[in-house]
Amino acid sequence: MNLAEIMSISGKPGLYKMISHTKTGMLVESMQDQKRFPVFAHEKISSLEEISIFTETDDIPLKEVFKKINDLLEGEKALSHKSPASELKDFFDDAVPDYDKERVYVSDIKKVIQWYNVLHEMELLDFTEEDDEEVKEDDTEEVEEKNDTE
Repeated sequence: MNLAEIMSISGKPGLYKMISHTKTGMLVESMQDQKRFPVFAHEKISSLEEISIFTETDDIPLKEVFKKINDLLEGEKALSHKSPASELKDFFDDAVPDYDKERVYVSDIKKVIQWYNVLHEMELLDFTEEDDEEVKEDDTEEVEEKNDTE
């Protein structure tokens, strides 16, 4: 899952896929209706790769939050982002128990859940690459430890 090419545009609902860069901004495509349009440099554009969630100790990238939600739901779709605030908070607390309850608002939780569901519907939630990277890191550590003992 490459979140670097998936954008959130302030003032516009939904998610957008970056198609190409232009002289004055970029060309994006709506993930809901596949309509393409230009986005200009003066608009607030955030790649999902750049977004993180406040926790009590540190910030965690959105990709990790999506993975935690996916693990909690065992790959199923999440509840609706239009659910009551108390349900949304309880769900998010189950998925990310150490999130900062003072700095993460219900509106933020709604966006995260809505984005998760959009990516889930489009089958873009693929965490196997992360698992592969973790296995490679573990193998590298084992090799380094073996070399240290020799």
